[in-house]
Amino acid sequence: MKKFILNADDFAKSEFHNNAVLCGIKTGLLKSASIMVNMPFFDDAVKRVVVPNPELGVGVHLNLIEGKPLSQGLKMLCNSNGDFKNTYLSLLLKSNNKIFLKEVEKEFRSQIEFAQKYIKLTHIDSHVHIHSIPAIFEIAAKLAKEYGIRQIRTQAEIPYFVQNEKRYKKYLINLVKVVLLNYFTFKNKNIARKYNLNTNDYIIGVSYTGMMTSATILEGLKKIKGKYCVEALIHPAKYLNNTKNSHSIEYEITQDKTLKELIENMGYIVDNYAEKQNNISLLNV
Repeated sequence: MKKFILNADDFAKSEFHNNAVLCGIKTGLLKSASIMVNMPFFDDAVKRVVVPNPELGVGVHLNLIEGKPLSQGLKMLCNSNGDFKNTYLSLLLKSNNKIFLKEVEKEFRSQIEFAQKYIKLTHIDSHVHIHSIPAIFEIAAKLAKEYGIRQIRTQAEIPYFVQNEKRYKKYLINLVKVVLLNYFTFKNKNIARKYNLNTNDYIIGVSYTGMMTSATILEGLKKIKGKYCVEALIHPAKYLNNTKNSHSIEYEITQDKTLKELIENMGYIVDNYAEKQNNISLLNV
């Protein structure tokens, strides 16, 4: 079976991100979102979006990059003000430190447990792909198994080029990320199997981070041959004014009924991680 999952990352980051998910559900294309439990609009996301829309698959968007943690005493993760202080690179460089990994597990556990008080989680992923780092992926996978979450995101992407996209410099920087994440995914698929977890086969959204449109999704899907589960990640926001940025453009993806039809015509079932779990295959690259 070919499955396509459009997932809204950064759910609960702002009321505008919540607006985007709420409105995106109505078209039938957006059926999945990943919630940041330490963000100020978590309560709003649960009450205004999740509870009235039980058909929405909601995962936990594990976060060690932005805002404040839910746990205390995280000296390697936080600065003197209690805010997260690391970038992806600094997390990677610390990922062999046992004290650091204990802090990561402590905070991940807090975020998962807090989310599960309000939401039946369908999957695990992370802000800025931090859980792609193999040592951190191991922790996330272990906790997924422990807390009964059957799906975890991996980041294998087939590089592709959209002809009319002019932002070449940004694209080339993103290609470096693709190479790194593909390498990590090669390791992480074995960890997912070790914990008997399901995952997407491919992802769309790394090559064109910050440049996602309906066209970039379609071009990415054209490169994938076979019956696979493909996740396209976006960061949509629906503003109350005429703000135009990558987030508002990605919101437009969720409203594109023609895109949904084209994807279905390619043989994909538009779905989320909550449904037909046994049909989501493990990564095969």
